[in-house]
Amino acid sequence: MGSVGGGSPGDQRATGGDPPAPVVCVTGSTGHVGSWLVRTLLRRGYRVHATARDTGKAWQVFAAVEGSDRLRVFRADMGEDGSFDAAVAGCVALFHVAASMELHVPPGHDNSDEHVRSSVLEPATRGTINVLQSCVRAGTVRRVVFTSSVSTLTAADAEGRRKAVVDESCLRDLGEVWRNKPVGWQIYILSKRLTEEAAFRFARENGIHLVSAILPTVAGPFLTPNVPTSIQLLLSPITGDPKLYSLLASVHARFGCVPLAHVQDACDAHVFLMESPRAEGRYLCAAGGHGMAEVARLLASRYPTFKPAERLSRDFDAPSSSAVSSKRLTDLGFRFEYGVEDIVRDSVARCVDHGFLEHPDTT
Repeated sequence: MGSVGGGSPGDQRATGGDPPAPVVCVTGSTGHVGSWLVRTLLRRGYRVHATARDTGKAWQVFAAVEGSDRLRVFRADMGEDGSFDAAVAGCVALFHVAASMELHVPPGHDNSDEHVRSSVLEPATRGTINVLQSCVRAGTVRRVVFTSSVSTLTAADAEGRRKAVVDESCLRDLGEVWRNKPVGWQIYILSKRLTEEAAFRFARENGIHLVSAILPTVAGPFLTPNVPTSIQLLLSPITGDPKLYSLLASVHARFGCVPLAHVQDACDAHVFLMESPRAEGRYLCAAGGHGMAEVARLLASRYPTFKPAERLSRDFDAPSSSAVSSKRLTDLGFRFEYGVEDIVRDSVARCVDHGFLEHPDTT
C-alpha cells in the first residue's frame, strides 16, 4: 500500500489516441482555489474526482465548467473516517485543498486555548490524516499536494527585526502565536501549521510523496456563488469590512507588504508541483509582495468610486518591507503569468459582475 513508483502523475496524461488520462482527486472542491483547480485540471485533460460535503452545491459551482464529462463529484467529510476512500480509489494524485475559512472563534464561544485545541485544531488534524489514510488504502496515489498558507510564515527574526527576504524557511514560532493570539490566529496560523506538520509526518511514515504549496492572499476570478474571503480581504479598503480590514492591516504589518497570487497562478503551481518529478518539501507560491499604497492606487484606478483615505496610509504604514520570495518554486521551473495589476483588475471586474461591488457607473 502507499505510493507507487514510476515517475510523476503528469507523465501519463492522455493526448490524441493515448489511453484515458489519469484520475486525480481534489478535496475542498467548492472553495475558491479548489473549484478553480478543478477547472484547471479539466482544461488540461485530466479526469477529476472532486469531493464536497454538499454534492448539489458542487454541481452548481461546476455547471458551466468545460470538460465536466471527465468530472465526478463525491460526497466526503473530513470528520468521517473512510469518507474519502471512494473518491481517492484509482487516483494517481490528490490535492488536499480543503480547510476551514473561519478566521475567528464565533461570539459566545469559548476562546480558551483548550477549546481551540479540542474543537478546532484536533479535528482539523484528524481530518487531514483521514484523507491521507484513504490515499494509503488506495495504493495508487503517487503525489499529494497540500495547500498551506503564508500565515504560517513570518518576516521577523528571533530579535524581532524584519528580515530582508521571506521564504519557506521563515516559519512562525507557535509559542508566540499562542501567547499573542494575532488576528485570525485560531485557524489560519495554528490550524494550517499543525495540519501541515502532521501531513508531512504521516506521509514519511507511510511512503506517500507529499509536497506543500504555500499560498498568499489569492484573488482574481472565481466560480463560487459567494465572493471568496481572500478577495473580500483584498477589497476591504473599498468595502470597509472592519474585521477583514484589520486582518489585511495585520498581514501588511507583519510583512511590510501584502503577498499576493492570482488564482490561476496558484492553481497552475499546484499542478506543476504534482507533475514535477523533482518537487520535494514546501514551496511558497506568491507572485510577490506589494505595498498597500500600490494596491490602493490600483484599486482606485479599476474602481474610480474608491478614494483612498488618509486613514489607509496610516493603517498600512510600514517603514520597511520584506521581499516575498518564491525562488525555490521558480528555480524548479515554474513561471508566474499574472502580476498585481492583473490580480486587482480581475478581482474588481468579477466582483462588479457578481454584484458584490456596485457598478462604477451607477454610484
